Amino acid sequence: MPPYRTRLVDPLLDTLMAAQPAVLLVGPRAAGKTTTASRRAATTVRLDRAAEAGAFVADPDAALRDLPEPILLDEWQQVPGVLGAVKRAVDGDPRPGRFLITGSVRGDLTGETWPGTGRVVRVTLQTLSMREQLGRIDAPAFLDQLAAGHTPSRPMDPPDLRGYVELALRGGFPSVLDQTQDLRESWLESYVDQIITRDAVSLAGLRDPSRLRRYVSAYAMSTAGTVSEQSLIEASGLDRKTANAYERLLTDLFVVEPLPAWTSNRLQRLVHGPKRYFIEPSLVGAVLRADTETVMRDVDLLGRLIDTFVVAQLRAEREVSRSRPVLYHVRERQGRHEIDVLAEIRGGRVIGCEVKATAAPTTSDARHLAWLRDRLADRFTSGILFHTGPSVYTLSQSIIAVPIAALWT
Repeated sequence: MPPYRTRLVDPLLDTLMAAQPAVLLVGPRAAGKTTTASRRAATTVRLDRAAEAGAFVADPDAALRDLPEPILLDEWQQVPGVLGAVKRAVDGDPRPGRFLITGSVRGDLTGETWPGTGRVVRVTLQTLSMREQLGRIDAPAFLDQLAAGHTPSRPMDPPDLRGYVELALRGGFPSVLDQTQDLRESWLESYVDQIITRDAVSLAGLRDPSRLRRYVSAYAMSTAGTVSEQSLIEASGLDRKTANAYERLLTDLFVVEPLPAWTSNRLQRLVHGPKRYFIEPSLVGAVLRADTETVMRDVDLLGRLIDTFVVAQLRAEREVSRSRPVLYHVRERQGRHEIDVLAEIRGGRVIGCEVKATAAPTTSDARHLAWLRDRLADRFTSGILFHTGPSVYTLSQSIIAVPIAALWT
């Protein structure tokens, strides 16, 4: 077994376990939920194994009774009735630290399968961020540093553009992080196939994986874009109802996560549709069968992959950020102005982030951030233009060019 990499959410989980009777840990399949949770459990029940799940299917209340605590119930979605048993156990005995529940689907799929509201605290674990891969989890979250008025530091020995592409395609799945490129690519392709042919069938009863595969491919080509529903429908050859159902399914499975559009009475003529993202950038490469050379030759895919990689780093920190950021995007109609990521933090303040696959961005590259700053005035905390070069420098008032690697420095 590879050594355990400390996760950003580890301190949060310890705090919650000391104060709450049950904690639900959700996130992408193979992101490390079971490994992280089992370090805190006296009993582990693998509900994805028929031999262990049988008793919980038959009588979950009796199966829970008298097990040494804390009890880890792994892959709850295989036996949804176990959540009701946890609710009843907690209602009868609300001592902290009794249950850890993990799952690879979101915990609020339907009211019938989610009786834990108000009793179970949910934490999302993403795939390994670069901070976690490098063991740099003690530093404040990047957006928290900006919220506190700190200027990001220049990273030492940052990657170049090709290096960032390689990091994005390598991804953050713990079990294959240290494998050879060939083994990792095979594993990632198998992961995608399993999502399409097994997980989608078990969760939604889909019987035609080829249609979902077409939609996943169209989505991967559009990652980090404000592509319309109609464009996805046309690209995948599906009707609107099916395409919408597939997006909900992939969101529930932590494969994609659309960023909602931000709205403000200070900004007019804004697009209200989401900006669509794959959660894990390495899956974009797996779906499209794209290696580093492929990405470097395709300027559109290059920009989308780098953008997806940056947002993955910000998303991983969201759960533990003291500034409680909510991530959005901003785009005017006809695309006159757009902001890749807008983080709304405590007090209604905002941080704008743009991502450029260039090593030396100029003031012109920051014109959208300047537009946002001028429109929002006192609500605008700072603007960050992430780039692939080595230097930190000021572009204009409150707008700084920052290497992507500053996210994990």
